[in-house]
Amino acid sequence: MGFSQALSGLNAAASKLGVLGNNIANSQTVGFKASNSQFADVFASSRVGLGTRVSATLQNFNAGNIEATNRELDLAISGQGFYRFEQGGEIVYSRNGQLSMTPDGFLESATGARIMGYGLNAAGEVQTGGQPRVLNVSADEMPASATTDVATALNLDSREVVGDELSQVEVNELGGGTQTLDYHYSNNFTTFDSLGNPRNIAVYYEKTGSNTWDAKVVMDGAYDETQANDFTVAFNQNGTLDAITDSGGAAVPGNIPQILFNSASMGGDPEDLEFDLDLAGSTQFGNESTTSSLTQNGYTSGALVGITIQGDGTIMRNYANEQSRPAGQIALASFRNPEGLKPAGDNAWTASAASGQELVGAPGSGLLGLIESNAIETSNVDMARELVDMIVTQRAYQANSQTIKTEDEVLQTAINLR
Repeated sequence: MGFSQALSGLNAAASKLGVLGNNIANSQTVGFKASNSQFADVFASSRVGLGTRVSATLQNFNAGNIEATNRELDLAISGQGFYRFEQGGEIVYSRNGQLSMTPDGFLESATGARIMGYGLNAAGEVQTGGQPRVLNVSADEMPASATTDVATALNLDSREVVGDELSQVEVNELGGGTQTLDYHYSNNFTTFDSLGNPRNIAVYYEKTGSNTWDAKVVMDGAYDETQANDFTVAFNQNGTLDAITDSGGAAVPGNIPQILFNSASMGGDPEDLEFDLDLAGSTQFGNESTTSSLTQNGYTSGALVGITIQGDGTIMRNYANEQSRPAGQIALASFRNPEGLKPAGDNAWTASAASGQELVGAPGSGLLGLIESNAIETSNVDMARELVDMIVTQRAYQANSQTIKTEDEVLQTAINLR
């Protein structure tokens, strides 16, 4: 009789309904991947089959849609790859990038799994290609860094007349008193000493010859002519920078004056300020004097105010002094056969012999996708398809039930023959 075939059909339909129900239940689960049941017929050296069985339940690892959330610690993978997490001493993989930061600086999922990636080397740079480790964002304050280089390009008006239409500024002298400086043009910028104190630097330029300008450097309104910070800028007939000499007339190496204010000229402060002033690109044309560019290093100390995560997975620490530094880089893992991954629950999988070994790399390298912050990857469950499959499976269940009913009627007829 065909009871066994019909029963196998009922079991198979019930199993598929369970898979469909699980897909529908997780239609709103971030990073969830829908599953599908596969069936195989059963023969036992006979012409008539013995029914069907569930041969496999495979997951569909196609990417879900990416939706914006406007939350910095929501991450989505645009392309292939899995996040690598450490949970309870085990390595698990997930497409769910909804993270939060613990008080001690770890980035973890809602289930406590901590994201892994590449750390920093001794120079504070991301060390890619090493062994991934659990990432931690240090809350330490960034120490101050003294200014050592200033680069500025300016144009000094060639139409200025020596000794004519001079502006004046009164500055404080070392040891007391004041002094008046004459100038045709000045520019200002802020530097930082090694303690992070901001120091305002002003350079006053006075035309002293047809192609020469004397420059005097003043810090915080104080002028110390004994420090030999004065220099002379000479231009050629084409209006481009020719040479820079110091106050004694000696050539300045590389045309880069070295500016120094020691503790005495800084009002007794215990830290010197010394930086190179690069005037490369400066000109003397018949246009108004102006500063066209100004760059410098150095900054004051700053507290951590937040983090941002870049497309390549680099976690940037942002400080109150407008500086940013990396804290590490999130790594992604790929597998030759993702369908071989073993579900571990909580939106995670573990590697298996069927999946093959992990291939770990930085986001955007090889076949790995990029990371999008302020976004999540939605479930890839197609609700319309799931509902249609549910109807079809329900009909299959009903048909197998009808087979049992018919077999029962046939058996009853045979019994009634007696």
